[in-house]
Amino acid sequence: MTTQLNPYLGFRDTTREAMEFYRTVFGGELTLSTFAEFEASDDKAEQNKIMHAMLTTDDGLVLMASDTPNRMEYRPGTNYSVSLSGDDEPVLRGYWDKLAAGGTVVMPLEPSPWGDSFGMCVDKFGVSWMVNIAGAPA
Repeated sequence: MTTQLNPYLGFRDTTREAMEFYRTVFGGELTLSTFAEFEASDDKAEQNKIMHAMLTTDDGLVLMASDTPNRMEYRPGTNYSVSLSGDDEPVLRGYWDKLAAGGTVVMPLEPSPWGDSFGMCVDKFGVSWMVNIAGAPA
Protein backbone atom coordinates (compact mmCIF):
# COMPACT_ATOMS: atom_id res chain seq x y z
CA MET A 1 0.00 0.00 0.00
CA THR A 2 1.22 3.47 -0.76
CA THR A 3 0.70 6.47 1.48
CA GLN A 4 -2.50 8.34 0.70
CA LEU A 5 -3.51 11.95 1.33
CA ASN A 6 -7.29 12.49 1.52
CA PRO A 7 -9.79 15.07 2.76
CA TYR A 8 -11.65 14.09 5.94
CA LEU A 9 -14.87 15.97 6.75
CA GLY A 10 -16.50 16.32 10.14
CA PHE A 11 -20.18 16.74 10.87
CA ARG A 12 -22.20 16.80 14.10
CA ASP A 13 -24.96 14.31 13.29
CA THR A 14 -25.33 14.34 9.51
CA THR A 15 -22.42 12.25 8.19
CA ARG A 16 -24.69 9.48 6.90
CA GLU A 17 -26.91 11.97 5.04
CA ALA A 18 -23.95 13.98 3.69
CA MET A 19 -22.01 10.95 2.48
CA GLU A 20 -25.10 9.46 0.80
CA PHE A 21 -25.49 12.82 -0.96
CA TYR A 22 -21.83 12.80 -2.08
CA ARG A 23 -22.34 9.26 -3.40
CA THR A 24 -25.14 10.62 -5.65
CA VAL A 25 -22.72 13.30 -6.86
CA PHE A 26 -19.58 11.18 -7.41
CA GLY A 27 -20.89 7.61 -7.54
CA GLY A 28 -18.80 4.84 -6.00
CA GLU A 29 -18.94 2.60 -2.97
CA LEU A 30 -19.82 3.97 0.46
CA THR A 31 -18.90 2.22 3.70
CA LEU A 32 -20.24 3.41 7.04
CA SER A 33 -19.16 2.32 10.54
CA THR A 34 -20.87 3.45 13.73
CA PHE A 35 -19.43 4.34 17.13
CA ALA A 36 -21.21 1.25 18.51
CA GLU A 37 -19.41 -1.06 16.06
CA PHE A 38 -16.03 0.06 17.44
CA GLU A 39 -17.20 0.52 21.04
CA ALA A 40 -15.82 4.05 20.66
CA SER A 41 -18.22 5.87 22.99
CA ASP A 42 -19.94 5.16 26.28
CA ASP A 43 -22.54 7.83 25.44
CA LYS A 44 -25.70 5.96 24.41
CA ALA A 45 -26.76 8.96 22.29
CA GLU A 46 -23.68 8.43 20.10
CA GLN A 47 -24.04 4.72 19.34
CA ASN A 48 -25.61 5.26 15.90
CA LYS A 49 -23.37 8.18 14.97
CA ILE A 50 -20.91 7.49 12.17
CA MET A 51 -17.38 6.98 13.46
CA HIS A 52 -15.95 6.51 9.97
CA ALA A 53 -17.36 6.80 6.46
CA MET A 54 -15.44 6.30 3.25
CA LEU A 55 -16.61 6.92 -0.30
CA THR A 56 -14.37 5.41 -2.97
CA THR A 57 -15.16 6.17 -6.60
CA ASP A 58 -14.30 4.29 -9.78
CA ASP A 59 -12.13 7.29 -10.72
CA GLY A 60 -9.98 6.79 -7.61
CA LEU A 61 -11.40 9.65 -5.53
CA VAL A 62 -11.61 8.97 -1.79
CA LEU A 63 -13.65 11.12 0.58
CA MET A 64 -13.86 10.31 4.28
CA ALA A 65 -16.01 11.72 7.09
CA SER A 66 -17.28 11.18 10.62
CA ASP A 67 -19.71 12.59 13.15
CA THR A 68 -18.03 14.72 15.80
CA PRO A 69 -18.52 13.26 19.30
CA ASN A 70 -20.70 15.34 21.64
CA ARG A 71 -17.71 16.01 23.93
CA MET A 72 -15.78 17.71 21.11
CA GLU A 73 -16.33 21.17 19.69
CA TYR A 74 -17.96 21.37 16.28
CA ARG A 75 -17.77 24.53 14.18
CA PRO A 76 -18.92 24.48 10.56
CA GLY A 77 -16.22 25.96 8.35
CA THR A 78 -13.45 24.30 10.35
CA ASN A 79 -14.88 20.80 10.09
CA TYR A 80 -12.17 19.21 8.00
CA SER A 81 -8.86 17.43 8.39
CA VAL A 82 -6.28 16.06 6.04
CA SER A 83 -5.83 12.31 6.43
CA LEU A 84 -2.51 10.55 5.87
CA SER A 85 -2.84 6.78 5.74
CA GLY A 86 -0.89 3.75 4.64
CA ASP A 87 1.22 0.91 5.97
CA ASP A 88 4.74 2.37 5.78
CA GLU A 89 5.19 2.94 9.51
CA PRO A 90 8.59 4.72 9.42
CA VAL A 91 7.43 7.15 6.72
CA LEU A 92 4.11 7.91 8.40
CA ARG A 93 5.67 8.30 11.87
CA GLY A 94 8.18 10.68 10.30
CA TYR A 95 5.35 12.77 8.85
CA TRP A 96 3.58 12.68 12.23
CA ASP A 97 6.65 13.87 14.11
CA LYS A 98 7.18 16.77 11.72
CA LEU A 99 3.50 17.79 11.60
CA ALA A 100 3.12 17.68 15.39
CA ALA A 101 6.35 19.65 16.04
CA GLY A 102 5.36 23.15 17.10
CA GLY A 103 1.68 22.23 16.88
CA THR A 104 -0.83 20.58 19.18
CA VAL A 105 -1.33 16.83 19.60
CA VAL A 106 -5.09 16.27 19.90
CA MET A 107 -4.84 12.47 20.12
CA PRO A 108 -1.45 10.74 20.43
CA LEU A 109 -0.39 8.36 17.67
CA GLU A 110 -1.14 5.04 19.37
CA PRO A 111 -3.10 1.79 18.93
CA SER A 112 -6.75 2.28 17.96
CA PRO A 113 -9.86 0.12 18.48
CA TRP A 114 -9.74 -0.92 14.80
CA GLY A 115 -6.23 -2.37 15.10
CA ASP A 116 -4.13 0.33 13.42
CA SER A 117 -2.14 3.14 15.00
CA PHE A 118 -3.97 6.47 14.81
CA GLY A 119 -3.33 10.03 15.93
CA MET A 120 -4.65 13.55 15.41
CA CYS A 121 -2.78 16.84 15.58
CA VAL A 122 -3.06 20.47 14.52
CA ASP A 123 0.10 21.77 12.89
CA LYS A 124 1.68 25.13 13.69
CA PHE A 125 -0.35 26.69 10.86
CA GLY A 126 -3.72 25.54 12.27
CA VAL A 127 -4.31 22.68 9.83
CA SER A 128 -5.85 19.53 11.35
CA TRP A 129 -4.17 16.23 10.45
CA MET A 130 -5.05 12.57 11.05
CA VAL A 131 -2.45 9.83 10.64
CA ASN A 132 -3.45 6.16 10.37
CA ILE A 133 -0.80 3.45 10.11
CA ALA A 134 -2.41 0.18 8.95
CA GLY A 135 -1.60 -2.82 11.11
CA ALA A 136 1.00 -0.94 13.16
CA PRO A 137 0.23 -1.07 16.87
CA ALA A 138 2.64 1.25 18.66
